[in-house]
Amino acid sequence: MPAERTASSHPLYLCAPVNALVEGIYEENIPLAEIKRHGDFGLGTFDDLDGEMVMLAGDVYQITADGEAHGVADAKHTPFAVVTFFEPTFRVTFDEAMDYDTFLARLDALLPSPNLFYALRIRGRFDLVRARSVPKQHNYRPLSEAAAEQHEFRFENAEGCLAGFYTPAFMASLNVPGLHLHFLTQDRLRGGHLLECRTRGVTVEVQMLHTLELSLPMTHDYLTRDFGRDTAADLEAAEK
Repeated sequence: MPAERTASSHPLYLCAPVNALVEGIYEENIPLAEIKRHGDFGLGTFDDLDGEMVMLAGDVYQITADGEAHGVADAKHTPFAVVTFFEPTFRVTFDEAMDYDTFLARLDALLPSPNLFYALRIRGRFDLVRARSVPKQHNYRPLSEAAAEQHEFRFENAEGCLAGFYTPAFMASLNVPGLHLHFLTQDRLRGGHLLECRTRGVTVEVQMLHTLELSLPMTHDYLTRDFGRDTAADLEAAEK
């Protein structure tokens, strides 16, 4: 591995394993103030699955079911968030326009190994971004059912930022495997969970992460739930 691409000393932090979210545990009541102790960059959701979360430079935005983004206070609660202190290991600029499949292939080619975690911040211009958010849900409703009610949005000729992570496939019970990205417009007023995009010119910053810090919730719901079921298919359906 080239010296200029050594992994970050900062860990990837998860406040709960993603399989708890997949099983419909949407009320872990973890304050954002606690999340910010572990990172200034990341994504997640809010209690009752109330929208998509993006954290940039320590500021947290809630993207609600209408696609609008709102800054939120540290007292807001989350059942699932993934964060790190963002210090890119390297950056690359893609000047040419790319469709989604080409863009994903180019991102995949940047990652030195499929067996590490990566944080990615991708900023620039997009000919198209297709994103979604999910309406507020009742606790215990499976994520695959809740995702079926997602609201989709299209942003054309937009400037903005994609923020998220790559997770190795063998960590699928802890975090969304593969690439998981959320979009926020340049003015930080709109966004959502990325479904598709076409880039016009973007700069990709990648942080290699080789340490994982995981907190396990202490709620009654989490402690008494049987997590023996394979949730991979449900998670894949919910993320597409």
